[in-house]
Amino acid sequence: MNDILPLLTNPAAWAALITLVAMEIVLGIDNLVFVSIMSNKLPVEQRQKARRIGIGLALIMRLVLLSTIAWIVGLTQPVVTLMGNEFSWRDIILLAGGLFLVWKATKEVHHSMDPHPSDDIYDKKAPIAANFASAIVQIILLDIVFSIDSILTAVGMTNDLPIMFVAVIIAVVVMLLAADPLADFINRNPSVVMLALGFLLMIGMTLIADAFGVHVPRGYIYAAMGFSGLVEGLNMASRNARQKAQAKALAAKVANPEPGKRPKA
Repeated sequence: MNDILPLLTNPAAWAALITLVAMEIVLGIDNLVFVSIMSNKLPVEQRQKARRIGIGLALIMRLVLLSTIAWIVGLTQPVVTLMGNEFSWRDIILLAGGLFLVWKATKEVHHSMDPHPSDDIYDKKAPIAANFASAIVQIILLDIVFSIDSILTAVGMTNDLPIMFVAVIIAVVVMLLAADPLADFINRNPSVVMLALGFLLMIGMTLIADAFGVHVPRGYIYAAMGFSGLVEGLNMASRNARQKAQAKALAAKVANPEPGKRPKA
């Protein structure tokens, strides 16, 4: 308690908290997009449950990792050298997560474009329990990768553990509140699904590059995602405007048929 009170009256601590919350929310976008896509593959009645379990587990993992901060920092120490590149446990975890993300996103893109998709674990004929369990396992695997990345970012921004705990909790609560609207929006717009899968491919390649020591500033990644989202938003607005105009023209044609012609029943 004595360690927390000085932080409450320290403007620098509040500034660090606000900055870290913003950073954690931004880093959580990757996690949230993946959770949304995976949960949307499930039956409607199980989607919200899967999202809450996935994001709840993400919170638990982040808090557990924060409580073992010394071990987390130790993950950045090199443990193996391959082809002249030193790899730490963090690099190995990022590499595995990036490869998994690229594989999963590629598989989903192929599934979306295949006119005759083959049966898989998300096929309607598969047992519902197996579908749900498979989705949760995949969400947990990516939660681990994103959680380690998130906590290492927090460690690099502040040394105050209470600030890290509060920032992580706030960021995950925001993710929880945004999960359902985002997943519903993605589900209603097929073109957004493909865009989100493209984001996951880009994020996966970024994780792989980071594992090999090629750091791509996240600002570039999120700027590209934001620009792509803006362009897709304009396309959606254009499509909606055309559909409304066509519907209005059709209604007017039905209401005022040409002379000698009767409107079809």
